[in-house]
Amino acid sequence: MNDHHPPAKKRATRIQRKNRQAILGAALEVFSQHGFRGATLDQIAEVSGLSKPNLLYYFPSKEAMHTALLNTLLDTWLDPLRALDPDGEPLTEILSYIHRKLDLSRDYPRESRLFANEILQGAPRIMDLLTGELKTLVDEKAAVIRAWSDAGKIAQTHPHHLLFSIWALTQHYADFDVQVRAVLGPDHDPYAEAGDHLTQLFTRLLAPSKQA
Repeated sequence: MNDHHPPAKKRATRIQRKNRQAILGAALEVFSQHGFRGATLDQIAEVSGLSKPNLLYYFPSKEAMHTALLNTLLDTWLDPLRALDPDGEPLTEILSYIHRKLDLSRDYPRESRLFANEILQGAPRIMDLLTGELKTLVDEKAAVIRAWSDAGKIAQTHPHHLLFSIWALTQHYADFDVQVRAVLGPDHDPYAEAGDHLTQLFTRLLAPSKQA
C-alpha cells in the first residue's frame, strides 16, 4: 500500500523574498502618496526597480499588493492596544499606550497614511477586519477602561471615544506631517513636543476627582 502525500511547498529563495519585499516597499510608497485609486502598477514597478511582469509574478494585481500591506499593517496597528494591561496602574497604562501610538506615527508614517486612505474610501478591503478583529479588541480594552472609571481609578470617561481621541491626536502627526512641520518650523521636533503635550493633556483629563 502506497501512501500519497502532497508535494511539500517550496520555500521562497532569498532572491524571491528580496523581490517580494522590494515590491511591497514600493507599493507602500506609491499607495501612501497616491491612494489606491491613484496608484498604478507602472509607478510601483518604477519605484521597485522591477518590471511590471515581474510584479505580477509575485502579486496577481494591484489590489493583492494593497491587501497584503493592509493585513500586515493592521496587526502592527493593534499591537500597542494589545499591550494595555488590565492589572497595571490605569493612568500609566493609558499614557504608555498613547506614547506607543505616537511612536508608530513617527516610525511608520507611510503606513499610517495608507490606512487613512483605505478608511476614507470606506474600507472596502479591510471592513471584515475592522468589524471583526479590531472591534473585538477595542471592545475588550474599552471594558477595562470602563472598569477603571467605575472603580474611581480614573475620571469618568466614555472608553470608546477616549480611544478615538487618542487615535486622532497621535495619528494626526503622521497623516498631516507636512502641515505640522510647516506650522512648527524646522527647529521643532514635533514628536518630542507632542509626547509632552499629550501626557499633560490626558493626565489632566483622566485624573480622578478628589473625594471630599
